[in-house]
Amino acid sequence: MTAAHKIPVGVLISGLGNNLQALLDASSAESFPARIVLVISNIEHAGGLARASAAGVPVQIITHKGKTREVFDAQVDAALRDAGVELVCLAGFMRILSDGFVRAWESKVINIHPSLLPAYRGTRVHERVLEAGEKQSGASVHFVVPELDAGPVIAQAPVPVLATDTPETLAARVLEAELRLYPTALRLVCEGRVKLENGAAVTT
Repeated sequence: MTAAHKIPVGVLISGLGNNLQALLDASSAESFPARIVLVISNIEHAGGLARASAAGVPVQIITHKGKTREVFDAQVDAALRDAGVELVCLAGFMRILSDGFVRAWESKVINIHPSLLPAYRGTRVHERVLEAGEKQSGASVHFVVPELDAGPVIAQAPVPVLATDTPETLAARVLEAELRLYPTALRLVCEGRVKLENGAAVTT
């Protein structure tokens, strides 16, 4: 598959970039249907920026400090469009996107979350899973909608919860699943095998 036939993807990050690296590695394969054309971080020293640069992907830092959510999102939107992005991946992006941004990119933004959605939306996921005595957790990739972590699920990967788990050990095991899951889900979307239609993820 030539670069011209790959879907141009933008990735938004705030941290170390573990999931970004998984996407970079996957997209480097000739047969993968996406190419990452821009990485944006709202944090100046996010570790993922170095990962993107090492892979030859352009990076931009767009700080959210001192801005309304709408102003920040407008700047992100402009950067993505200038780069020709057609699909956006959130990879450890610690900002809630405005309704306007999500609607403007409807069906074109996906996110990874460290639980088996719709269970355990939001934060402190691993602590809450352990407090509830769950036997299974996992990771989900979903389409982004205005309501937090409520978008239709594209793909999931279950992970066992062990009796000896701490939030840290469970998080590490879930992250391993995330790193395998996100490239798989991105491929499904780019190949049109899963689409957002009428508020549902439809397999074709």
